[in-house]
Amino acid sequence: MDPPVSREPVSQETASARVRRRIVAARKRFNANDNISAFLEPGDLEALLDEVEAKFKGVLESLVIDTDTDHNTQETARRVAKMYLTEVFRGRYVGAPPVTEFPNAELLNELMIVGPITVRSACSHHFCPIIGRLWIGLMPNEHSNLIGLSKYSRLAEWVMSRPQIQEEAITQLANVLMDKVRPDGLAVVMEADHFCMHWRGVKDDQTKMLNSVMRGSFLKDHTLRSEFLSLLNLKS
Repeated sequence: MDPPVSREPVSQETASARVRRRIVAARKRFNANDNISAFLEPGDLEALLDEVEAKFKGVLESLVIDTDTDHNTQETARRVAKMYLTEVFRGRYVGAPPVTEFPNAELLNELMIVGPITVRSACSHHFCPIIGRLWIGLMPNEHSNLIGLSKYSRLAEWVMSRPQIQEEAITQLANVLMDKVRPDGLAVVMEADHFCMHWRGVKDDQTKMLNSVMRGSFLKDHTLRSEFLSLLNLKS
């Protein structure tokens, strides 16, 4: 009788490997601030949650933190996994929020400003919080779509709920709004505190970052741009 053939256990592809394989096959990016919801299938998010939990438990072990008998850290890995996937980085894993668009029936063509909108994100360099506010200026035309006031906040939250840098974040938001509203001009200004400076490094808790993106008539018309900026109450 031949000796029994030893069978190696068949390795199963992890959830992250499956999703990454689909993205690579489609020749798409999966940078920290990209939305990858189009490549997720039913059950993937739950499987990713389990995978991140297991790997973050390994991080805690490498930090020599007792997760067996310390009642404060026994469920920390699961909490962190849920926080990343369903809260602070949710904008990577879910599609854009539904936005009802209305025609510009009254042919509005005057400056509109929305804000300040509170925004929360995280620096992709250290995963430290970025917390601030932004203002959106719009110059609609007769072909523009009008969207509800709350939808600006929802779209901002969707874009900001990803690890990223502030400069790229408001450029992404500007791209989304230009596509949804199709105005003559668009302006986005963001002011934020960066905890990668407050909490670590230089530990400077007074410095803020302020930047802007201007499109269309806001870029070309100095008077319009000045009017928009003068109406922002940045000191409040």
